[in-house]
Amino acid sequence: MKEIVIISGKGGTGKTSLVASFATLAKGAVLADCDVDAADLHLVIEPETVSVHDFSGGKKAQIIQDACTSCGKCVEACRFDAISYIPKDTSGAGIPTINSIFCEGCGVCRRVCEFDAISMEPWVNGKWYVSNTRCGPMVHARLGMAEGNSGKLVSLIRQEAGKIAKQDGHELVIVDGSPGIGCPVIASITGADLVVVVTEPTLSGQHDLGRVAELTSHFGIPTIVCVNKWDINPDITAKIEQGASEKGLRSVGRVRYDANITKAQIAKKSVVEYSSGGVTQDIKSVWTEITDAVG
Repeated sequence: MKEIVIISGKGGTGKTSLVASFATLAKGAVLADCDVDAADLHLVIEPETVSVHDFSGGKKAQIIQDACTSCGKCVEACRFDAISYIPKDTSGAGIPTINSIFCEGCGVCRRVCEFDAISMEPWVNGKWYVSNTRCGPMVHARLGMAEGNSGKLVSLIRQEAGKIAKQDGHELVIVDGSPGIGCPVIASITGADLVVVVTEPTLSGQHDLGRVAELTSHFGIPTIVCVNKWDINPDITAKIEQGASEKGLRSVGRVRYDANITKAQIAKKSVVEYSSGGVTQDIKSVWTEITDAVG
């Protein structure tokens, strides 16, 4: 089994649009949408949910009302202003309450409580799904509002996708990774067989490609580069490809700008399903290079 991870140095490069087309061309790969902070592959692939699971990536504090003496030490210690008093009776006495949105789960309140009146309980940060799609099985997720620990969720999604691939005999896992170089990206690429960086011909795209190249080099993961919408600025495209070559990264092709990609998204299709024009030929050529590179 091989695992290909498609990432980008910044958002908006067209990474997920290309992933949808790669999934279509792969014919039976297991898909993993690891862009859990802003998952949108499902908008094109149209998954049919098979199972839903809660994701708990950490713990949050809870007051044990019967043990609390309202001493106020937890209120003073919380630097996130997550603990405050609520009125208990007409005399003005109050008991602490915890705002779960503000609570970071650091546990300081529990440490300072002399009466063991605070517990740290598992907190559901989001949900993850196993689904069927016209392109193959798909594992994807959605974090709740203002929730964190996306790196843990990414690792879980990749793990579950790998299990399905082994159980059902799939030879390939295609991962839609997160943009940037943060924790979710590191969780997306660690241990992968190949990383495909999708960039765009802009100064920010050029800059962020350099950061991503440093990251994949640090982990020793084979990395290749695709320039999407290359024809909106051919000069910067050439500079990006030259810079990639200087960093030891192979360019596997260019994909032109085409309004059919947007039209395909509206129709809930990948562009290779929607059109047989030039952009589809570009993507097919890039996919051939990717499969050759991963072996």
